[in-house]
Amino acid sequence: MGFRTLPEMLHDAARDGPERIALGSAGAAPSLTYAEVDALVDELAGEVRRGGVDARDTVAIASDNCVELVLALFAVSAAGAVAAPIDPALQPREIAARLDAVGAKAMIVPEHLYERFATARLPSPIWRLSLERSPDRLRPALVAPNLTEDAAHAPRASGVTPSLRDGAAQAPRAGDVALLLFTTGTTQGPKVVPLTHANLSASVGGSCATYRLTPEDATLLVMPLFHGHGLIGALLATLASGGAAHVPPRGRFSAGGFWRQMIDARATWYTAVPTVHQILLARAATDYPKARPPQLRFVRSCSAPIAASVARAVESAFGAPLVPAYGMTETAHQATSNPLPVAGVRKAASVGVPTGLEVQIVEQGGRGVERGVVGEVRVRGPAVTSGYLHAPEANATSFVDGWFCTGDLGYEDEDGYLFLQGRIKELVNRGGEKISPSAVDAVLAENPKVAEAMSFGVPDDEYGEEIVAAIVLQPGERASASELARYALSRLSAFEAPKRFYFLDALPRTAKGAGDRRKLTAMFTAAQAAEATGPKRTSTTADTGRARR
Repeated sequence: MGFRTLPEMLHDAARDGPERIALGSAGAAPSLTYAEVDALVDELAGEVRRGGVDARDTVAIASDNCVELVLALFAVSAAGAVAAPIDPALQPREIAARLDAVGAKAMIVPEHLYERFATARLPSPIWRLSLERSPDRLRPALVAPNLTEDAAHAPRASGVTPSLRDGAAQAPRAGDVALLLFTTGTTQGPKVVPLTHANLSASVGGSCATYRLTPEDATLLVMPLFHGHGLIGALLATLASGGAAHVPPRGRFSAGGFWRQMIDARATWYTAVPTVHQILLARAATDYPKARPPQLRFVRSCSAPIAASVARAVESAFGAPLVPAYGMTETAHQATSNPLPVAGVRKAASVGVPTGLEVQIVEQGGRGVERGVVGEVRVRGPAVTSGYLHAPEANATSFVDGWFCTGDLGYEDEDGYLFLQGRIKELVNRGGEKISPSAVDAVLAENPKVAEAMSFGVPDDEYGEEIVAAIVLQPGERASASELARYALSRLSAFEAPKRFYFLDALPRTAKGAGDRRKLTAMFTAAQAAEATGPKRTSTTADTGRARR
C-alpha cells in the first residue's frame, strides 16, 4: 500500500482493481470505480493546467464532502500543484484570509456551492466544477474566468491532455508539498501546515497497517474533508487500501440517515470525533438497525478525548470495538492508535502506541522523563511536517532538534501506550496548583447523568485562576450543581474539583467538532459580567461553595 505521490496511489489502485468501487454516495447516486475516478482526475488535471496553474502553484478547494472535492484534490496534485482545502461554511472574509495565507492562484468550488461565492470579493478567481454525463460517460466541467465555458467543453484529441503517465513535466515528486492544511484551536488564528506526498504516504501507511484495511473495506466519510481527520484518516487511507469511500448524500454527517447510509455503503468501519459517537448513542434506541446491522469491524475515535464510558457504550450498542487514536495536522493526522483487538492489547483510557513515528515525553527544558511521568509529548518521523508556512517564530518554538513539540501533556506506561493529560496552554493555575481540565472532564463524564463535560479556567481575584465546568446532561436526566460538586469531590482533590457548574444544552464546538474551551471561557466571562451589572435573575449556574476547598 506504500506510494510515492497521491497521483501514483490512485493510478496503482486503478491498475490493481479497475472495477472496484472507489467513490460512492451511500446509495444516493451512481458509484465510481477506480478506473473511472482515475480517468476523471486525469481529464480534470488537464483543465486545471489549461486554466494557468503551473507546478507548485496553490489551488484552494472550498467544498463539503462530495465527489467533486475528491476529484479536484487529486487533479490539482496530478497537475503538480498544491491543494489547500477550505471550510466552505467560513465567512467570505475568513476565506479571503486563507486564500491570502496560501497565495492561492484560484479556488475550485463545486457547482452546488458556487452561488455562495459568486458575488464574494475574494483575492483569487473562483472556478466552478461540475460533473456532466454525456451519452457514454461522466466528465468534469471546469468553468473559470481564464478558461471559457466553450473551451471547457471543447473536445480534445486523444493524448492532448498531458498526464502523469505521459511523463508530464508537472508530475509531482515525493518531497513536493501536496497539501496545505489549516490548524484549528489556536489563539493566534490558524497556522498553515505544508504536508508533502511523503508525509501523507507515511501517515496513510500507518493507518492502513494499524487497522488492516483491505479492498474489502468500505467507510462513510463522516468527518469534513477540509481537515486531516476526514481527508487523511478516512478518505486517503481507504483509497490507498483499494477500499470504497462513500460521501454522505448531502455532503455532511446526518444522524438521522447515518445507519441507512452505512448499510447502503456496506461500510465496515467509520471514524469520527467523540461528539458524533455520542449523538449516535443518544439516538441508538430508535435509529440503530438491530435487525439488520452494518457489519462493522471496528469504530475509530480521534481529534478529541473520548470518555471511557462513551467508548464502552459504543461497543455495546454497535457491536464493534472502539479504537481511540491520536493525531494532529502537523503529523499528517495520525500519530498513535490503539491496535485492533486481534493485533494487541487495547487500553480504553490510552490513545495507543506510535503508528510509524517516535514519541518522546519531556520535562520543561527538554529532558526526557521516565515511564509513568507526565511531560510534554513530542513526536518525530516521516509523517511530521518540517514546519509551518511563513511562521518563523512558531517554528522556532514548535520544532526542536527534529522533534515536533505538540503542546500536549501525557505519559507512557510500561507497555509504551500513550495517555494524554490535556494541553499545556489549557492548564489552570489555581494558586500555584496546576489542574488539567481534561482530567477533570474524564471524571465528570463517568457520572451516569452526564452526557458531556468540559472544564475550563476563569480569572479569580483570590487564586489567579479557578476551574469551572460546563455540563450537558443525558436526555431526561436532572442534576444539581451541588450533586455534581459532591461527585467531583469524591473523586478529585479538593483544589481540582470545579467550583461552579454551567448547565448547557450543547457545548460550543470547533470546526472539527471538538469542544471549544476558549469559547466557554468567553461565555462564562460575559455571563459573569451580565450578572454583576444586570438585575437579579435565575441562572443556569450554581456556586458550589468556596468553603469546600
